[in-house]
Amino acid sequence: MMAAACGSSGNDEPNKPNPTPGEDNKVTDVATVKSNLSVGLSTDRACYAPGERVEFTASELPGRAKIRYRHGSSIVKEEPMTSLKWYWTPSNTDFKGYMVEIWAPGDKDNEEVILGTIAVDVSSDWTKYPRYGFVATFDDSKLADGVIENEMAFLNRCHINGVQFQDWHYKHHWPMPGTRDNVLESYTDIANRTLSAEAVKKYISVQHSLGMKSIFYNLCFGVLDDAKADGVKDEWYLFKNPNRGDKDMHTLPSNWKSNIYLVDPANEEWQAYLVERNDEVYANFDFDGYQIDQLGNRGDLYDYNGNKVNLPKGYASFIGAMKQKHPAKRLIMNAVSSYGASQIAGSGKVDFCYNELWNDEANFNDLHTVIKANDSYSGNSLRTVFAAYMNYDKADKTTGEFNTPGILMADAVMMALGGSHLELGDHMLSREYFPASPLSMSEELRDAIVHYYDFMTAYQNLLRDTSTETEFKAEMKCTDASKRVNINAWPPKENGLTTYAKNVDGKKVVHLLNFRNIDNLSWRDLNGERPAPRLTLNTPLELTHSGKVTRVWTASPDYHGGAVVELPFTQSGDKLTFTLPSLKYWSMIVVE
Repeated sequence: MMAAACGSSGNDEPNKPNPTPGEDNKVTDVATVKSNLSVGLSTDRACYAPGERVEFTASELPGRAKIRYRHGSSIVKEEPMTSLKWYWTPSNTDFKGYMVEIWAPGDKDNEEVILGTIAVDVSSDWTKYPRYGFVATFDDSKLADGVIENEMAFLNRCHINGVQFQDWHYKHHWPMPGTRDNVLESYTDIANRTLSAEAVKKYISVQHSLGMKSIFYNLCFGVLDDAKADGVKDEWYLFKNPNRGDKDMHTLPSNWKSNIYLVDPANEEWQAYLVERNDEVYANFDFDGYQIDQLGNRGDLYDYNGNKVNLPKGYASFIGAMKQKHPAKRLIMNAVSSYGASQIAGSGKVDFCYNELWNDEANFNDLHTVIKANDSYSGNSLRTVFAAYMNYDKADKTTGEFNTPGILMADAVMMALGGSHLELGDHMLSREYFPASPLSMSEELRDAIVHYYDFMTAYQNLLRDTSTETEFKAEMKCTDASKRVNINAWPPKENGLTTYAKNVDGKKVVHLLNFRNIDNLSWRDLNGERPAPRLTLNTPLELTHSGKVTRVWTASPDYHGGAVVELPFTQSGDKLTFTLPSLKYWSMIVVE
């Protein structure tokens, strides 16, 4: 059990051994850290295989600058910065995140200035730490020089390692544009948009060159009104009553290609039919897997013979059939409002959990509830990605920009809990219809998002290696009453600070989330009106901790580009005191 109470910053001097606690276990000799994030950084890939060389590019070459490679707080390597382009080969150890810091000595003794940061993910399997993005527009304009390359460069900078292709397909029951042997170069999608097969292929090619995986989207049970002519049988449909009346369907605008009618995902003939259609897709497009969709709870439905259908059970059967035919391809399935989540995750055939959240899961605490449930359903083996559409009502009524505080608060909570957010693509996502882009990212938000994705990637071992089974309550208080800072353990409360904590690899990891100045605990920020939380500086904390402490450090995507800041501390018995230099949205505190 660990409890904390409510400032000076610090960091390791380069290549300096860990401070040795004195008789009273007090550490005071740490570097002072400042930042001037003037150096832009990029890497040549979104993720790397163990032992694969990383190529870095910098926007400028500052005087006296050094490059420091960290795993957690440990310095792996340090070297002078002598060029705008350089290479580094991480160790062969799989599934590790690193933070690369460009820094220079400050004006004072034992002072460091962080000039730039970037993360590196070394993982042989992207689904261990999914950072999922999307693309949704595939017309000829995307074939112009640099269009796809520039879009994917931003996703690469955010270390997006898997990309969902939404509404790329010809028909839901016949996703392949054309036939196995005759691909249509130009075709229309469900909304009658004109698409280019070459644009789809170019996206895949560019993504693969960056180490990303390309995943095609389709429903598990959708057919259009011309499906019979394409071989879909009447016996496969789902009905709203047992007398074959009222086929279940998803109604779409009249100027679209068709409404979508539902068939039974457990019907073996339908499964065999769609497997063959998918085989045609894989033969012509170098996709790495299938993003399976559903439509949530449809109420009572019946098959052709009048039997009531168990859709969640059917989802598991469908997933199994898809995996059996294409075992090397990855599968992800949407659990809309958690419908069927147990059967999907419990199938043992999906690569991570994917939850599309709506108003019945609209609160910050619901994010934790979903992750904890997914951990249970998957035996603590699968990570969670949230399809969570931000500023939804604002996007429905107007154009403009996303509300930066709303986005960052949602991302902070999702990432601190060990999840990630499907939001980045050829634009930022605000609607369930992925091609819609009424809202755009401001430059402030783009810059902040890069730091958040660097943070999630660099510290992925602390954030995502363990499940909710390792969480504990970190009771915190501020020791300076004049600051009027209220701290509570998860779940969040309005107008205070909230801790979420886990035991990870022998360390205590305590996330401090800032809800000061926030009186609405919904992650959705529907109208884009959430204010930024009140910045909290130099907060003295006390932590009840059993066991000897050798190091306390903090890092935040909002502070010094996510670089490690080592903190002076005093431990007396089971009381550990230190000062947190800054808390904007989210700071992570690690006790070693």
